[in-house]
Amino acid sequence: MDHDALRLGVFVPTTLAQWAPHDGPRDVLRFGVHAERAGFDSLWVTDSLLTPRIEALTALTALASATERVTLGTGTLLPALRPPVTAAQTIASVDQLSGGRLVLAVGAGFPGRFGAPVYAMAGTPWPKRFARLDETVALWRRLWTGEGPISFHGEVLHFDDLAPGTPTFRPQGPPIWLGGATPAAQARAGRHYDGWFPYPPDPADYGTGLAAIRASAAAAGRSDAAFTPALFVNVLLTGAADGGRAALDAYARATYGRPVEEMEQIQANAAGTPDAVVDKLGRYVAAGARHLVFRIAALDIAGQAAQLDGLAELRGRLDALVRVAV
Repeated sequence: MDHDALRLGVFVPTTLAQWAPHDGPRDVLRFGVHAERAGFDSLWVTDSLLTPRIEALTALTALASATERVTLGTGTLLPALRPPVTAAQTIASVDQLSGGRLVLAVGAGFPGRFGAPVYAMAGTPWPKRFARLDETVALWRRLWTGEGPISFHGEVLHFDDLAPGTPTFRPQGPPIWLGGATPAAQARAGRHYDGWFPYPPDPADYGTGLAAIRASAAAAGRSDAAFTPALFVNVLLTGAADGGRAALDAYARATYGRPVEEMEQIQANAAGTPDAVVDKLGRYVAAGARHLVFRIAALDIAGQAAQLDGLAELRGRLDALVRVAV
């Protein structure tokens, strides 16, 4: 795999808030098939207990059957919502059924209403959540070897004499990327993970973070390890005179119950004409991003699907920017 090549992904609308009254799960699968045929490299699903949705790994299992070549990813999976040994078996099963097309981006949750309340719903303690995340990933990787019995003792997780786990399609397991953009998250991404999946609103912060990750990887003796610098970005192609700002505001309010001004302080956004979107995305490419994953800021499945072909057509222009950056 050429790790300098540009890849484009798109989130599949698995959240019921993104469905029109007549939409259903079959429309979700049709969206995934459309995206694959349009030329996207990957399909992604979200993970939460706060709002109704098709569960992330269940959705990827269905998409594995409906598609042939695209990578299937979680953005981001919250391992704390699932018992770690059970999750290892489920993930290995999805990787097997997809023929090794799975990528896991994982996270530990965020302070505020998107974090601790979700942990409480899952019955998982909020304290030591970062240690829990890293230890869960380490345990998964050991279970996926198919060898046993396994004992594991960390700061949070403790297991003795675990039976051999279900092996993954790939002996080393699926690549695991880390979400989060704090300095601590960047250091951990360099030490332990196979990719980075943040959404910083300022492209300069992406470049600074990626440099910190590479320094952390070098210090851990991992400078030669395969690593994917990815980006989660809200996108919308529109010729509206306001550059899509009203549409982004409607999307932010429907998704988060917050205005666009707050979303812009937290997440990457690229809206407007193709020229405007390429200009914004190009700044992240120049900063080192190589797997761009679009969340289309439209309010129903049909609206999102209508954007797929136009977004896929941006690849040539973005590829040219990669060549300049390299």
